[in-house]
Amino acid sequence: MTEPYEIFGVPQERGVLIVVDHASNHVPPDIDLGIDRALLEEHIAYDIGVANVARYMSETPGYLSILGTVSRLVVDLNRYPEEIGVIPKQSDGIEITGNAIDRAKREARLDRFFHPYHNRVAGLVRDLDPVLMLFLHSFTPQLRTNGAESRPWEVGVLYNEYETASRLAIQFLEQEELVVGDQQPYSGKDLHATMKRQAEDIGKAYTEIEIRQDMVAEETGQRRFAEILLRTCDKMRTGLA
Repeated sequence: MTEPYEIFGVPQERGVLIVVDHASNHVPPDIDLGIDRALLEEHIAYDIGVANVARYMSETPGYLSILGTVSRLVVDLNRYPEEIGVIPKQSDGIEITGNAIDRAKREARLDRFFHPYHNRVAGLVRDLDPVLMLFLHSFTPQLRTNGAESRPWEVGVLYNEYETASRLAIQFLEQEELVVGDQQPYSGKDLHATMKRQAEDIGKAYTEIEIRQDMVAEETGQRRFAEILLRTCDKMRTGLA
């Protein structure tokens, strides 16, 4: 049976905790989504590239990462459990016919993946008291449903009500000569379930960073961004002290 999360790095108090909701495109064999399996290689299934960025970052002392282990088409961990979209019936114009399930099966899937994952994140926050939480995602350069939309940003920084760490992140990422989106390509005020419940609501310093997927599709880019984010987070920790 698929475990609902993986943890990388050595736990350390007052370090940086990296949370990756959409790290995997895995679909357990007992779940049939009713879609072409080729779609599991696309952005609708997971955040391409960021799992390895988090793993590489977690090789550095003081950095720990927790990664979700199933596709967001199985369960979207960056939602609230009562939201319809937590088990999506469509994504970027694709119908997920296998997710037309009854309430009992829906609750069973949440109990299997969603709740254990979020309980473990909450436990790490409680036990390690991280000085900074990094919620790590990636975004597609182009949506299937709006191919004309331009997404020129190389990274985006998202936040809800708490802005302090994200303002620092924008400053330091721009110093890396990256094209940085402030609440782009979408706003953290719209998509913020995990960062709100696991950080903002309990007063933890956080930022959410989205990397354009073509920048981290291969190992070279993944290692490059791991180094960039390590430098950025180290500066942020100093700035937050």
